[in-house]
Amino acid sequence: MTKNPQLIPGVATLSRSAAYKAKGLFHRKKASPAKTEPKPTTVVKPIGGAKNGKTRTVSLVKTSKFYPAEDAPVPRLSRKVNRPSTTRASITPGTVLILIAGRFAGKRVVYLKTLPSGLLLVTGPFKINGVPLRRVNQAYAIATSAKVDVSKVVVPEIVNDAAFKATREVKQKATEAALFDIAAKRPVAEERVAAQKAVDAAILAEVKKTPLLKAYLNASFSLTKGQKPHLMKF
Repeated sequence: MTKNPQLIPGVATLSRSAAYKAKGLFHRKKASPAKTEPKPTTVVKPIGGAKNGKTRTVSLVKTSKFYPAEDAPVPRLSRKVNRPSTTRASITPGTVLILIAGRFAGKRVVYLKTLPSGLLLVTGPFKINGVPLRRVNQAYAIATSAKVDVSKVVVPEIVNDAAFKATREVKQKATEAALFDIAAKRPVAEERVAAQKAVDAAILAEVKKTPLLKAYLNASFSLTKGQKPHLMKF
């Protein structure tokens, strides 16, 4: 029985890629073609007669007498252009943001700057609410009216897009000791720890100047019954 029956004449159940997978065609090994010299496509033939050009070039490739009834599908050209994203006007250095997605959803963080990738660089600070230096998509952040003076904060050069990329590790066979070693954690680079402490020290000095700002950053955001986000002023 065929693995790709037709729903109606001319319309199969599976797509071309799904049928390729169902038939297991990816297991077949494709033999590399042998390198041969290209065959000539034309040949020069002599022509008799005094008034002729004596020779003519004849094509060896015969054109088909038939053509398909339907045009072959041609993939559409993509006109998409990658443009760098622009940061919203409401997000300026020092703005307190509310994260609405991800591991730290509901946390309030301080915006530092926009990285070349278009992502926002934010920090908790870590000592207040446990949010380290991390990248955030501005689509998942709510800008509030609260601000922190970050003019004296110097972000180290090592804190860039490349520093946040995960490194691929070679998987090893799990041992009994490794399975029960729950306390084992991935070590954090010393440069990241030093950069976190340097940035947070400057921000904490400014946070202490504003009353209740530390408690505001430490409090998690949540909605209760009857609250409408689109009518709230943050």
